[in-house]
Order: sequence, then structure tokens, then C-alpha cells
Amino acid sequence: MMAALLIRRDKKSTAAHLKADLNRTDNSSGVRQLQELLDCVLNPEKTAADTEALDWCKCLIAGGEGFEEFCKTFRSYDNATLCGLVWTANFVAYRCRTCGISPCMSLCAECFNNGDHTGHDFNMFRSQAGGACDCGDSNVMRETGFCRRHRLRTGENVPSVPRDLLLMPEMVLPHFIICIIQYLRDGYTEPDTSTERDLQKVLQQLEPQISFLEELTKMGGAMRTVLTKILTNQQTFKDLSMGQEENVYAKKNYENYLSALKNSGLVSVEEKAQTGAAEPTQGAETGALVLQGAAAPASPDESNKEEDQDGEQSIGQRKRVKLSSTTKDPSIMDSLKHKCFLEELLFWTIKYEFPQKMVTFLLNMLPDQDYKITFTKTFVQHYAFIMKTLMKSHESDTMSNRIVHISVQLFSNEDLARHVTEECQLLDIMVTVLLYMMESCLIKSELQDEENSRHVVVNCSEALLKNNTYWPLVSDFINILSHQSVAKKFLEDHSLLMLWMSFVSFFQGMNLNKRELSEHVEFESQTYYAAFAAELEACAQPMWGLLTHCKVKETQEYTKTVVRYCLETLQIWFDAIGFVDELAPNQVTFHLPLHRYYAMFLSKAVKCQGLDLESLLPDQEMLMRIMVHPLQIQASLSEIHSNMWVRNGLQIKGQAMTYVQSHFCNSMIDPDIFLLQVCASRLDPDYFISSVFERFKVVDLLTMASVHQNTVLDGEQERPMLEGALTFLVILSSLRIHLGMSDDEILRAEMVSQLCMNDRTHSSLLDLIPENPNPKSGIVPGSCSFEEMLSAVADFKAPVFELGGSMQQGMYTPKAEVWEKEFDPIMVILRTVYRRDVQSAMDRYSAFLKQSGMHTTGNPWPPYKERTPLHLCYKGLDRLLHCKTLHIVIFTLLYKIWLDHSNMSEHVLCMVLYLIELGLDNQVQEDKEDEEPCIEEHCHDSWFPGTNLSCHNVKREREPPASTSAEASNFGQNSRRLTGNWRENVREAQVFSLVAERRRKFQEIINRNSTEASQVVRPKSSSTRWVPPGTPPQLVTEILEIHESMLSLLIKLHQKLSAKQNSLSATWLEDMDANPNRHVHGDGITAIERILTKAARRSHQSKRSIQEICGKVFPPVAPKKNSPTAKKTMDKEERRQRARERQQKLLAEFASRQKSFMETAMDVESPDAEAAMDLGASEVKESEVLYDCVICGQSGPSTEDRPTGLVVLLQASSVLGHRCKSDEAKKLPTTDEERIYPADTCGAAHDVRLALMQSFFKDSSCLQSVSIGWDGGVYVQTCGHTLHIDCHKSYMESLRNDQVMQGFSVDKGEFTCPLCRQFANSVLPCRPGRSTEVVSWHMPSNKNTSVLVKEVEDLQEQLGLFPTESNLSKEMELVIKDIKNTTQRKYMDYGKNPGSPDNDFLFMYSVARTNLELELVHRGGNLCSGGASGAAKRSCLNQLFHVLAMHMRLYSIDSAYNPWTRLTQVAPSRDDCLDDERPEVPMLFRDCPSLLIIFVLTMPQPLCKEHFICLVKMLYNLQYTQALAALSAKFSPEERQAWSTSGALKKNAFNAEKSYEALLSHVITELSKVKTVYDVNTEEPSMLSTSVWSPQSIEYSLQQFCLPYLRLSCLLQHHLYGDNLSGCPEEEEFSGLAGCLGLLAPAPQPSNPMYSASCLDWTVSAFNLMTQWCSEVTGLSDTHAEKSMTLLVQDLQWASPHLLHLPDNYNTIFQYYHKKACTACKKVPKDPALCLVCGTFVCLKGLCCKQQGICECVWHSQHCGAATGIFLLINASVIIIIRGHRFCLWGSVYLDAHGEEDRDLRRGKPLFLCVERYKVLEQQWVSHTFDHINKRWGPHYNGL
Repeated sequence: MMAALLIRRDKKSTAAHLKADLNRTDNSSGVRQLQELLDCVLNPEKTAADTEALDWCKCLIAGGEGFEEFCKTFRSYDNATLCGLVWTANFVAYRCRTCGISPCMSLCAECFNNGDHTGHDFNMFRSQAGGACDCGDSNVMRETGFCRRHRLRTGENVPSVPRDLLLMPEMVLPHFIICIIQYLRDGYTEPDTSTERDLQKVLQQLEPQISFLEELTKMGGAMRTVLTKILTNQQTFKDLSMGQEENVYAKKNYENYLSALKNSGLVSVEEKAQTGAAEPTQGAETGALVLQGAAAPASPDESNKEEDQDGEQSIGQRKRVKLSSTTKDPSIMDSLKHKCFLEELLFWTIKYEFPQKMVTFLLNMLPDQDYKITFTKTFVQHYAFIMKTLMKSHESDTMSNRIVHISVQLFSNEDLARHVTEECQLLDIMVTVLLYMMESCLIKSELQDEENSRHVVVNCSEALLKNNTYWPLVSDFINILSHQSVAKKFLEDHSLLMLWMSFVSFFQGMNLNKRELSEHVEFESQTYYAAFAAELEACAQPMWGLLTHCKVKETQEYTKTVVRYCLETLQIWFDAIGFVDELAPNQVTFHLPLHRYYAMFLSKAVKCQGLDLESLLPDQEMLMRIMVHPLQIQASLSEIHSNMWVRNGLQIKGQAMTYVQSHFCNSMIDPDIFLLQVCASRLDPDYFISSVFERFKVVDLLTMASVHQNTVLDGEQERPMLEGALTFLVILSSLRIHLGMSDDEILRAEMVSQLCMNDRTHSSLLDLIPENPNPKSGIVPGSCSFEEMLSAVADFKAPVFELGGSMQQGMYTPKAEVWEKEFDPIMVILRTVYRRDVQSAMDRYSAFLKQSGMHTTGNPWPPYKERTPLHLCYKGLDRLLHCKTLHIVIFTLLYKIWLDHSNMSEHVLCMVLYLIELGLDNQVQEDKEDEEPCIEEHCHDSWFPGTNLSCHNVKREREPPASTSAEASNFGQNSRRLTGNWRENVREAQVFSLVAERRRKFQEIINRNSTEASQVVRPKSSSTRWVPPGTPPQLVTEILEIHESMLSLLIKLHQKLSAKQNSLSATWLEDMDANPNRHVHGDGITAIERILTKAARRSHQSKRSIQEICGKVFPPVAPKKNSPTAKKTMDKEERRQRARERQQKLLAEFASRQKSFMETAMDVESPDAEAAMDLGASEVKESEVLYDCVICGQSGPSTEDRPTGLVVLLQASSVLGHRCKSDEAKKLPTTDEERIYPADTCGAAHDVRLALMQSFFKDSSCLQSVSIGWDGGVYVQTCGHTLHIDCHKSYMESLRNDQVMQGFSVDKGEFTCPLCRQFANSVLPCRPGRSTEVVSWHMPSNKNTSVLVKEVEDLQEQLGLFPTESNLSKEMELVIKDIKNTTQRKYMDYGKNPGSPDNDFLFMYSVARTNLELELVHRGGNLCSGGASGAAKRSCLNQLFHVLAMHMRLYSIDSAYNPWTRLTQVAPSRDDCLDDERPEVPMLFRDCPSLLIIFVLTMPQPLCKEHFICLVKMLYNLQYTQALAALSAKFSPEERQAWSTSGALKKNAFNAEKSYEALLSHVITELSKVKTVYDVNTEEPSMLSTSVWSPQSIEYSLQQFCLPYLRLSCLLQHHLYGDNLSGCPEEEEFSGLAGCLGLLAPAPQPSNPMYSASCLDWTVSAFNLMTQWCSEVTGLSDTHAEKSMTLLVQDLQWASPHLLHLPDNYNTIFQYYHKKACTACKKVPKDPALCLVCGTFVCLKGLCCKQQGICECVWHSQHCGAATGIFLLINASVIIIIRGHRFCLWGSVYLDAHGEEDRDLRRGKPLFLCVERYKVLEQQWVSHTFDHINKRWGPHYNGL
């Protein structure tokens, strides 16, 4: 009842009243009242969306104060010393490896920027899963990296919170939390197939409540303490959770909770006791086994029973793992008991699949230590449940991220991890959970014996593996293993290790490949991705984690244990798959994690722990078994590259590549090769070598015969397989990665091999070098860092920039001495993913040799590199090189190569020689005594170290190869056939599984060979008898006598290679000793010389033999029957030589053609000049201009019927409009204070001027007084190639039908020039005409100026003749249409009445103006450089003018308004101007360049040059007068007075009309007639009034005012009449231009100063004309006076256009803009972008800012750049260009310290502005060449 009363009252007063009650000593009534009130308010039966309850809570907690004030007060007691800021995915955070103790450490931007990390190894990153800031936590990072606030630990000195404040929160919050929990219980429904769960809906309703909790956590440490107490208090939970008896709702609610628990496959503990045993509950529905084994077996007989059944268990199950009974908690998998709010909250968080808000709340609490410990324990307790939920989840990706978001915060802390390991069996739980998870997807292994196999492996095509669902659990496991204390616990716990090994064995042999033999596989599965990822993440990474803790002697025991369990598990595996010693054929799996664990721990033991290898190795038989699978992988790699697996599709190649790829190689191929090296060093070398050749299926090749039959390989596969086998042997015997190299040497070798393949960027190098054993992050004590090593082996090549070249990155390239001494082709072969990289490394090597002059002829061979000495444990590896089997193979191959047998390649010889040399370098010392007797007996199979190689009668016999299939003659026999026992009866195939048996056989064979060798037998039959397949070979033997030894063969090969008889003179050895370094680099000849020298040095006997052999001069003797082939090879050589010469000739011819094409393409002169060049001067008179059509190739004139046109690109441009007054670029704002003001741009100034005029004067007159096209003018450019217009049309048709993806749109008229492929979109017709007219135009005349003025006037009066209708005129009209369509409507309509001819007229002449102005800009803003610049060479202005002129002749200027008359005559004052009609624009306000262009375009073409000059002169007079008027306005009134009087005195002098003083004074006087003109400026003193105007400064300012006009006129003259522009120094530009235009007679002595007035040429009295012009201004009514001043003082000088000035460090831009809200939609855009032309901030692809279906970037590009936009994408650091309907990625102008881009900021390293790149960008913008230079364009469909 009481509550009902309270609820009606005001919340605040109630809260205050209750608080007062509770503060009394006897507070029972207050407590009761509060309880009732809360029960009533927080009634879970109301909907959660009702916010009333939340308001009540806020008021009650604040106890009568405002909630905001309460928060403030509470915050002041914040005692936190950690930051703990929690963020979600996509947040930008930092990681500093220098400061981090744990690799997962991360900082928020604020803490990072307030800490000192200069010079550290840090990067910015976009969070994938979310995270939290670790600043202040010394367990995770070093204190030196803390930010200021957390370093000073300000939190510690805060006073503790007064009891008074805590009272209400402590009472209210428990009710609030139970209320949330009750909502969660209510809302949860089990996933039922029929109803889609509405979990999201429940969560949405709870949003405000959970947000409120989150708000509380942000109040600081004090509030977190309160919350922790509540969340972890078991009593409160008991009281509130069960629900009181009388409350039916609460009871129901609690039952709901219990059933949810039960359905999770988890039983609450009480129930467990009742059912008696933990039966597998519903969790087992997933097909998984609940690990009953996790519970200790109850009685011995029970456990035996289980084991008996195991034998017959069905597939999918495996021997259940017994955990040792020491495990404290008997049921990891299936019991949960909640004792406090926190536990139940976590339970629901998991049930609801980790809603983001809940996760954030739970994490926000972490800075509180008590909470952290409890929460971690709770998390561990729920671990199995998390895994089950994860496996069922549909959104497993999101859920994985959220799980890791939490776990990484808990497990990165070593103390905490250790604590939980000790108290909660964290390790047991993790391993068991992982096992359980994998057990859900096991299948029977098909490896080896398919029927009887008892081994199970994971099924890689299951979602669990394919989607990487296991990664959260694995990554947690790796995370806790990184702590030493935890890893030691793991390594000490034998039962855990056993469990782990059984887990690893699930991956042993997964994803088995079977070779397709008949037809191509139907479906190429991509499961191999999953398999490789699983082995790397689930097996290899934990292994590396454990290995880091086994580095010192003290940890020997751990290694021994692991090795022991590895061997046991391997033995179990061999038994399970039924493997004895013969592999099933045509199968391979790349996944042998058990082998690799064994290998890596062996390596670590020997390298770091000083253990003896012997003690860790199994017996010989086991070693022979261990060797088989890794060897199979090596052979399969060779098979795959020899195209034997081609029917299995591309994926098998993918596997072969992934296996050696940089992220995998150190966990896969390296351990495999190391393991094989160990086996080779311990097993019988003959056995090992024979196994290798057998595995590689090339045994049959190793016969002396010239013909043989191979039972298992096709002909074309033999050679690559033989090469593969030899290469493998070379790698095996020369690789030292695990056999004695230090970590630094390994890093160096890896780095060198990667750099030799290609120059690399820093980041790709980091990526390509395997991570372990060299961690790249953090400095490992005593080892060399990545950077130091890099600077030792490589030089940095800074990026080079060619204009229009591709953007290069900074590259590292090997130093010369690295090529010379360290290039190791063997390492390169081992590390190449693509075979072409080996070739690339060799090409680079030979280029280096050529360049340094070490080896210039022919192709060099891979250099031989000395090896680091072997670690003592592995000395046995050298025996491989000295075993007889290998020697027989080598001898046979040398012999076959010498005789040019098929299938022998240079690579084979190269590898054979490499093996010989390795053998010479690694001699086995101990065996010397045993070998001695052999010499006497002439046993030539063994040739070290007494190397008696001189005797030439080594014979080999051979039997015709048996065609028995490889399966029939098992192991023993194949290897016997190999070893030279060429005539052994075929016994029954026996399996020799024991070494001893095989060893004896080898002995027999070898001995028999040596005895036969001494009896010389003639060949019995001259031909080989072939044996039909399947019959055992009979004893038919052909014995070839081969009187050779290895040395003689080598010497003969030397002769063969150098193609000279006696290439080695008898004394060459002596010469050698004199120059020992000669032989390091070179080809095969050098290699043989090097080997012979080494052999000679090793023993005197060899030296003697060599000299002896060299002394006898003999031709290469081959068995006689070979002569025809020898002849053939001779012919072959000759033919090859001829073919090569032919090819060279062709290439040379092609190159010269190409060169001449380039030359013509680069300088196509303007057609007139071209014609003049081509024809002799005599013929010039009557010839027409000829054009070449690049489509049909014909050459001819352009005619009315068949016009020719120039290929042009029309584009709208607003580059001119973006020019500013100052030459400084504007700065990009990076703070809120900085702004960019657009008003001072050229475009804005012209708009204002036109608008002003239009407000006073007649519209049509206004539209002839200015130019437009500053924004959105049309720019025309050409590549200079011409084509017939009809050819062009058919070309466009063919493009339209061409379905290939083009980067342009044919429908919009776009195409590429058929010759040079430059982008274009129109064709500009060339005017037909004879070049004779050129001459008449140029004829100088001595006519008087006034005569010319009259002539010009008459010409203007002529009416425009409408051109006759012809193909040409049609085309011209079409081009005009194209030009109009190029720009937007708004850039063409400036008139008052749209669509009027005046508008059109203005637009047309402005096109000419735009093109002239842009050419000026491209020439650097002036004409000082003179000459035809690159722009002019390809200029099409001449043609453009003719087209425009033809169009503009359609308009005639009404003679009454013709400006010419007002320019040249003093008219009687006209008063006929009606009052209502607006006046015309005064001449002084008109724009002279515009008038000039109008006159030129409207007069009949072609215009005589003298008339053109006349126009220029008359307009110069006007321009000069405007200059005087503008100047006079800048004077102060006193100065004006002074100049007026001093000039008046000179009026009567004879040259007064050319004296600036007289004219200036006249202008001042005339304009002063009306007071208002000059009075405007009097309020503000003129800027320049401080300086006095001297005659020099006046002259300078007049010249500057007139220069733009002169430049334009000069350029126009250059294009119309082909006059050359003469260069001049900048000071003399004015006089140079005036001279060029004929305004100034060329002065004989240029020494005296030049006066601009002397160029004037008046036809009527200057003073009268000026008076007339001034009166037009003064005649305006007074109201316009101030405006008229603005119009008078116009400024014509504009600096060249620039993009914005960007800050040096990219971070400045990023930090300011990536969080900035968009101005339009007020949200922070997902992809923010910046316009680099004007600095506008826009949303890329943002739907929020779409206008009329166009996204903001495209919209902005149309308004700011007339459809050209340059945007910097803030989140990616790259620039995109929008051009019309297309866009392209341009690249980045920000590079890191290594000269690399960082697109999408993936690496997050600091980026700095690359000024050269930015210049290139600006240059392309100004020169409008984006379309030509950037190649990858695509349509944007208005979606950017």
C-alpha cells in the first residue's frame, strides 16, 4: 500500500525522504519502504520498454539530487589507475611493440598521443574484434609507455567515497540487476526449428537498462567497486534470485532459468546428484561425445569394459581419452552452478550469443581488480558452454570476435592466467574443450590401408574447419601458452601432454589427396585452405609457443617428455593406419603435425639445450618409417611441378605452393627437411639414396644404356623428376637452417634469398620472411634486429617519378657484395612459391655479373656457395655424399650427359656437379684407413678421399630394364636394380624391412661390380633385345666397355662445353694456383675447372691423373654407333645458331620501326608547318595540306565531301577558376579554427563582376564584355593524329560491337586513338584549304593604320555568308554540339533570358578564351620560354578557331552597338538612348582579350595578319587607358592632385599622346568631373598610400596590367599565323611581346628603359577618345558610383593553380577528419573523403548525403571541378580521381619511412607526404592528363 502512495509523489522528494530515513540509526522502516517501492517500480511483468522504472532508479540512486550532479560528485572520487577504455570493432587504436609485454597490448588514441613513443616500433590499427586500452596496466605493458595521467597514478590520492553517497546505490542496484536478469530469463526461448528466435527483440527492449549499467561503470573506480560488491555477493543473489514463496511470477521465472540451464547440455549440480551419473545430456545431439572420460572412472572394471568396447567402436568415435584422476573438478564439460549475479549475467550473455552492449558492460568493469579475478574464474567455468554455443551459432563470426574481445583482456595478464590455471584447471579445460570440439567432425582416415585403418582425422569440409570456428579457443590457448609459468605447468603435466598429442593426431594425415589417373576430377574442392589454416593455427602455433619456453639447459626435461610422447603417438599412428614400410601409391597428404612437433623439439634440444641427439632418436626401424611420409611430400612436390597431378585440378598446385609459402614454410617444409636430414645422417646412406631415387620414380633412368623403359613415368616427366630428385639431394645435403646456423645467419640467408628473386618493399619483405625462429617484433636479446640486417644486405632505392610513369614504391635491392658472395640458389629454390622466381633470381644474378664485368659471355650457372659447418650431431649427413650408390648415379649421369642422351638437361649437370663439389668440400676424415686398400683393388666406385680417378677402364654393364611393374618388385628389388646390380636374377619379391638384410645385399652387389670391372669383356651382342612387358628379365647382358673415370669424364665434358679440343692444357693446374678466385662465378666450364682444382688440391694422386689426362689430346670418343646422332647434334647447333641470327635481325628491324613511329607520334607539328616541311619551297604555292588517316592509312587533303579530323578529347575544366592571387597554396584545415575562404578565387571574382554588370547594364552588352569558362569551361586537347571522319564512324561501330570490357563508354562517343591509344571523345574537322593563303596572310603592308581601321570596319559590316550544306559543315555543327554537351547547363547560361543567342555567343568565344588561358598556364603563366612547348606541338587551337568562327559568323553584331566604332571614332554624343533601356557597358569596363577574340571570330576567315595587328593595336589603346584609370584609383587624393597638375603641363608637347604623364593627368581630370567616382575609397586609407608612387613603380604597374592582354594576343597570333614565339628573360617580357605583335619598332639599342606608352597608336585624338570613354563612366547616375569603382579596379593577374597544401604527417589529417561529422547529415561518415582542390569534407558512397540519386563525391566533383574531382580517402590514405562518369584509384601521396604506400592503412605505420608524388598529381590536374596517364578506369554509376 505504502508503495502505491510513494509512486504518486514527486520522484525527487521521495528519493530525498527515503534517503533521510535510511540515514537514521534505526532504518528498518526506510528499508521496508524502499523494498516495497522497488518491487513495485521494478516489476518485470511490465514491458522493458517502459522507461518510468529507469527514471525512478536514477532518482533514487541520486538520493534527491539531479542525476547529472550526482555523477559529477561521484566521478570526483574516481580512484582508477588504469584507463580500461573499451572499444568495439572498427575502432582505431594503437599498438607499440617497444612498450608491450604481451603481444596483444593496445592503447586508445588519447593515451597513445599523451605518452612518449618517439622512435618506437608502433602502428595504428583498426580493431577487428574490439579491445580495451591497457594504459596503466604494468602486467601488459612497460610503465615507460604509460600516458601522463596514468604514469602519475593520480587515482591513488583520491579520498574515499563518503558513506552517505554509497547508501542508495547499494540498496537500489541489486534490484535493478535482478530485474534485468529476470527480463533475460523471460525473453529466452530455446532455438526451435519452427519459430525464429526473437532474441534480438528482447535485447533491443533492454537497451536502455544495459546502457544505464554501462553509464554507471564510466563513473569511475568508486562506482565500479559498488557494482563489483553487488555482482559478486552470493547472499544477495540467493535472496533475490529464487524468488520469494508468495511471488508466483518469480518462481516461474526461476524455472525458466533452470530449464535453459538444462537445455544447454549443462546440468545444475543439485540435479546431478539426483540422477546419479553425468549422462550425456542433450548437448550430445550435435553428434559430439560428451567426454565422459573427463570424469575419473568410478571403478577399475568399469574402465576396462569401456576399453574393450573401443575396439569395435563405430566410425566418428575414437578411444576416449582418460584424464588422470588428479583432475580436481571431475566434470569440465557438463556442470554449471551459478552463485552470484555475475555468473548468471555471463550465462545469459553467452545464451544470447554475446550481445555487444553486454560485452562492453562486462569489460568496462575490468579495471576493478576483485571483479577481474572473479570474472575470469566465471569465464573459465563457462568455457565449455561457450564452445557449445559457438558451435551451434549461425553468426559464429561475430560471436568469435566478441569472445576473443573478452578473453584477450583476461588471458594476456600472466599473473591472472597463472592464478586461474592453478585454481580452476584452465589448461585441462582448454585442452578438453578443444578435443571435444574437434571430435564433432572426425572421419575415418583413408591414408594407407583404407579398409582396416583405425585412425580418425578431422573432416576439412565441415563448417567448423571451413569457417575457422575454432579460432577463438585456439587463440586463447596460444595466448596463455605465451606465459612461461603456464607453459611450464603444461609441459610438466604428462596426462595433459598425452591429451594434446591425441588432439594433434586428429590433424595428422588430414585432407588426403589421391592422384587422378584416368580423367579430370569433377569437383575441385577448396578444403585445402581449411586444412593448412587448421594445422598452422591449431598445431603449429601452440608448438612455437611451447618452443619459446624450451631455450635453456634447465628445460631439458620438458623437451625429452615432448619428444617421448611424440614418438609414442607416431607409433600409435603407424599402427592405426597399418603402415609397415611400403607406402600406398598415388597418395599424398601435406599434413604431418606429429612429425613436425618431433622435428622442431629435436632441433631445439640440440641447438639450445645442449642435449645429445642420440638420446632422443628411436631405433633405426622407426627412423626408416618416420622418413617415409616427409620424403613422399618432397617427391610429390616434384610430381606436381612435373604435371603428373594435372588431373586433380589447380587446387593441388595450390597446396604445393602453400606448403612452401612464407607463412607456412617454417612450420611445414623446414621441419620436414630437417627430419629427413636427421634420418639421412643416422640411416645407411646407400639405403637412403636408393629410397630417394625410388620415391622420385627415376630408378630406370640410371642405366648406362642410351635407351631404357620407365614403368612409372611418361617420357616428358622423366627429366623434371630427375631434376627434382637431384635438387632435393642438393638441398638436403647443403641446407643448414636447423643444422648449425645461428638465428642471425638464418635471418640473413632468408633475406638475401628473397631480395635476390626481386627487389622488395619493406613490408613485403617483412611478410616474406618466416616469423619463427626470428620474431620480428621486439628485439630479442643478443640477436640482430630485422632493420640492422636489412641495412647490412640491401640498399634502399628511393621511389623515382617519371611524369606519367607508374607510381613506384621505395624498394630494397641486394648490395653488390651480396650478389658476389652470398647469393645462394639452393635457398632460393627452397623458398620460391612460383618457379618463375628462380629464373628471375638467375636473370638478376647474370645481369649483375655482366654489369660488374665478372662474367660476360653466355649464361652463368648458379654459383656454388660454401656452407656453414655442420653441428657435430649431424656429421653423419656427409656420408650421403660419399656412399657408393650416389657415386654410381653420378658417374652414370656424367657419362650420359657426355653422350647427349635424351632427358639430360643443363640443370641435371649443374646439380650433379654441385653434389660432386659438396662431396669434395665435406670429406669424411675417419674413413681414410678403410679406403686405402680399395685403391689397390681398383674399386672405382668409391673415389674419396684417395680419389684414384685416373684408371680409364671402369665398365658398367646393364641388363635390359625389367618391365615389371613397380608394385610387383617391391622395395628391395627396385633399390637393387638401382645400385648397379644389373644382372641379378629376379627372385620373388620380398619385403626387406630390416636394414641388416639390405646392407648385406648392397655389399654383394658392390663387390661383384668391382671384380667385373677388372676383367675386360667384349660386348656379346651388338643390339639390345627388348623383353615383352611382364616377363622376368633374362640373363641377357650387354657389357659396354667404358674406359672412363669421373675425372676423365669431367675433363671431356669441359671440352664438350667449351667446344674446343684439349681445352685444358697440361699445365692449367699450375696457372690455377696463381689465381684462386677466378672460379667463383661463371658457367659450367668454370664449375668443372673449379671441381678439378679442388680435387687436385685434396690429393696428389688426383692431381697426377688430371695432368695425365689433359696431356693426352684426344677427340671425344663415343661408342661408334653414336656417330649419326653426333652429326645430328652438330646440325642442330648450326640450325639453332641460324634461327637465332634471323630472330635478332627481325628484332632489330622491329625496333627501328618502333623508334621512327615514336618520333612521328611525339611531334606532329601543326598541319601547315608539316606541309611546308614535306614539300620543297618551290611547290608550296599551290599545294594543299595533306593529312594521314591513321585508320585507312591513306594520305590526302581534307575536303568538303570527305573531311579529315583531329582526334580530340573535350573536357570541362575549372582549373582556371581555382587560381588565386597569391602563389602560396591554401592550407588544408586540420583544426576547428582553420578555414578555407573560396571568395578570392578567379572563378568567384569573375562571377561577381558579371553579376554586378548585369545589375546596371544592358544584358546583351554585358555578355560581350566578359568571358566565362573559368569554372566549367571546355578544354580541347589532341594527340595530334588525324583520321577521315567516315573511317572514324565505322571504327566507332566496331567498338560498339566489341564486347570486351572497355574502360570507356562508346555510347558517349568515347574511344581511344587507333594509333597511340590515347583517350578521346570527339573529332575536330580540319578546314580544307590551300597553304598558299599562308603567304598572302603574312604579306607585310605599308598601309596607314587609319586605312586599316576602315578596312576592318568594312569587313565587319559584311554579312556572314551561310556556309553551303556539306559533310564538312555538318561535322562542324556536330562538334559544336559535342562542345556544348561537354559542360553542364549552368556553366553556359549566364544571361538573364536563358537560351538567347547572346548566351550562345558568349559561350562560344569563351571556349577559345579558356583554351588560350590554359595553354598559358601550361607554359608557366608567361611566354618567356618562347619556342613551341610540348603543349603547343599538339595544339589544335587553329582548327578549333575555324570551327568556332564558322559557328559565330551566324551571329552578326548590330552595327549600332558595334564596339569597334566606339573604339576608333569619337562619336557625336548620342542622346537617343531611351530612359527605360539600360545603358551599354562603358568601354573602360570591358574586357579587352574578350573583345579581341570576338572580333577575330566574327570577321570573315581567313583574316589577314595586318588586320589582326590593327585589332591588337586599337584594343591596346583601350587596355592602356583602363590601366591608367585603375592606377589613378589607387592614388591618395593628394597624389592624384599632384600627378594631374604635373601632367597637364606636358599636354602640349609634341608626343603628348604617347606620354603617360599627360594621359594619366587627362584621365584623372575627366574622371574627377563627378565627385563620386574617386570619393569611395576615402574612408579607408588605400593600402599602398604608405609608399610614394615613383615613375618606375607607375610604369611597372601599367606594364603588369597590360601583360595578360599582350600574352593572349601573342599566343593567338602564334596559332593563327604560325609565328614563332621568341624567348626572352622575364624582365623584358613586355618589350618582347610588344615587338612580336608589331606594337613597337625593334629598337636598335635596348639599353634605355622601355615605356609602355610608346606602344600606343592613336588614329584620332587620344584626348578626345579618352574623354569619350571616361564620360561613359561619369555619365552613370550617382547611385552606381561606388560600384563603378569596383569595376574600374579590376585585377588581371592570377597565380598558377595549386592543390591544397597538405601537412607533412598523415596522422594530423587522420586524427582530425576520421571522427569528424559530415556537415550535411551530422553523422560520422563510414568513408570520409576530402576534396584536395577546395578542402570540402564529403561522405564517400554515403547514402545519407545523396542528392537526386547522386552520391556526394560525384555531386561535389560536378560542382567544384566541372566533373573532375580529386579526393583523399581519409581511412585509406589513397586518392581517387573522378572524371565524368568514370573513376580511378590514383595511388597515395603519403608514404611511410620506407617509401611505401599503405593503402587502407593496413600496416598503420606513420606516413609522410611525398612532395614529388603530390607535384605529379597537381601537374596531371593542371595539364588535364588524368585520362591519358591513369589506365585503370571504371564507371562509378554515381555511387561514390
